Amino acid sequence: MTLTEMRYIVALARERHFGKAAESCHVSQPTLSVALKKVEGQLGAPLFERTVSDVRITALGERIVAQARRVLDEAVKLEEIASSVGDPMSGQLRVGIIYTIAPYLLPQFIPALNRAAPNMPLFLKEDFTGNLIPALKAGELDVIVIALPFSEPGLVAQPAYDEPFRVVVPAAHPWASRDAVPADELDGQNLLLLGQGNCFRDQVLESCPRLTAPDALDNSLEGSSLETIRYMVASGAGVAVMPSTAADPLTEREPMVKVLPFAGTSPLRTVGLVWRVTFPRPQAIDAVRAALLSCDLPGAASRR
Repeated sequence: MTLTEMRYIVALARERHFGKAAESCHVSQPTLSVALKKVEGQLGAPLFERTVSDVRITALGERIVAQARRVLDEAVKLEEIASSVGDPMSGQLRVGIIYTIAPYLLPQFIPALNRAAPNMPLFLKEDFTGNLIPALKAGELDVIVIALPFSEPGLVAQPAYDEPFRVVVPAAHPWASRDAVPADELDGQNLLLLGQGNCFRDQVLESCPRLTAPDALDNSLEGSSLETIRYMVASGAGVAVMPSTAADPLTEREPMVKVLPFAGTSPLRTVGLVWRVTFPRPQAIDAVRAALLSCDLPGAASRR
């Protein structure tokens, strides 16, 4: 079994979906399926049970996947030992970043990092935290930018900046004339949220405890991205909680919404970097963090 075949098997065990597993491995679905069939033929037993709507791992598959993960972990260490030779500030750096951070951070971050490390081009991957963490551990990414806290053996997390939340309402909303909005008034509103699986949705619910009460989200609607939610607010569909980097610029460029702070202590999220303990280019991580700290992000406070 080759390392590539092991990566396919581990991806399928993680995704439980052939299309998603193939996409995460940057191959076509038939390529992944043929490789799996070859491995199962060599073993003489199936690793996965396939149905029309589900992919389930067999008992043998569980054992094979567990061992494959260990082998891939050791292979990553070999690659990192080899890559430690030479200039740590040259060569590609693979960076993962969550959807609710990337559009607002990258326009400043990319030029800042390029000035500090012009010979270090970036491979960028936007995804959910739940997908970026396995990719980081598997060596597919070198460092990721996510919302903290996060703690897991073998990985290092370091905060970069704190970002307060804002309430965004239609310009004609009764709250538009206010100076601030208490968090406990959000329940009962037509609240616009990101879909299940997005960590920012969870952070909004955690920061506004009354939203977790029964029936508190009966009038809520879901959007696929913060930009989609912004347009929904502008159309009058409801109100939203957004991070300051996404919300504050709307004050100048979006007359159809009003951006309001929270009354009292504002809920916030901490954004930071996560990388493997064994990553052999700490200077590259330092350059990434310095570039993050140099960005003048609306409402954000750097963790220097």
